[in-house]
Amino acid sequence: MTQVELMPAPPTVRAEGNPWPRWPLIFRTSSSQEEGGAREFGLMTKRLEGEDGKLRRLHAVKVELRREAGGAPRLVEVPGSEVVYEVDLLVLAMGFTGPDTGKLTEQLGVKLNARGNVQVDARFATSVDGVFSAGDTSRGASLIVWAISDGREAAKAVDTYLSREGSTLPTRGKDHAFG
Repeated sequence: MTQVELMPAPPTVRAEGNPWPRWPLIFRTSSSQEEGGAREFGLMTKRLEGEDGKLRRLHAVKVELRREAGGAPRLVEVPGSEVVYEVDLLVLAMGFTGPDTGKLTEQLGVKLNARGNVQVDARFATSVDGVFSAGDTSRGASLIVWAISDGREAAKAVDTYLSREGSTLPTRGKDHAFG
C-alpha cells in the first residue's frame, strides 16, 4: 500500500505563517496510516496505464511548491523525476482544502470569516443582500448531515427572503429526520 499526495509534506510543527486560530497545518499520522504502508509526498499523477481492461501502473512526476516574487505559490514539476508504481487498485481520496471563494469575493464582494469560509448570519445570509451560503462553504469541512441540515435551513431563509413572508417549508425536526 502506498499513499500518494500531490502536495509536499507539511511541517512537523506549526509554521510562523500559520498562526492560531487558523487550523494547524502540520504533519499528522492517523491510526490507519500507523498500521503500515508508504507515504509519498509531492507526486503528481501524469497518467494511468492498464492492460486487458485492468489498471496496472500509475505514472507520476515529483513536484515542488515554489513561491515566485509577488505571485501565488504553484506546483512545478522536477525534471527527470518520473516514477512508476505497479497498481492493482487505486482509491481516490481527494480531501477538502476549503471552499473556492474567489469569484464570490471578486464579483459579488461576499465577506469571508477568519477561517476563509463565507461569512453568514443565523439565517445563512452573506454580507451581500440576496446571497446565501450553507454547508462546507460557510461551515468549513464537516459532516454531510450538517451540510444537509444547513441546506434545508438556508432554503427556508431564501424562501422567506423571496416571498417577503414567513417560509412555508418544513420546520427543523417536525417534518424530516433531522432534529
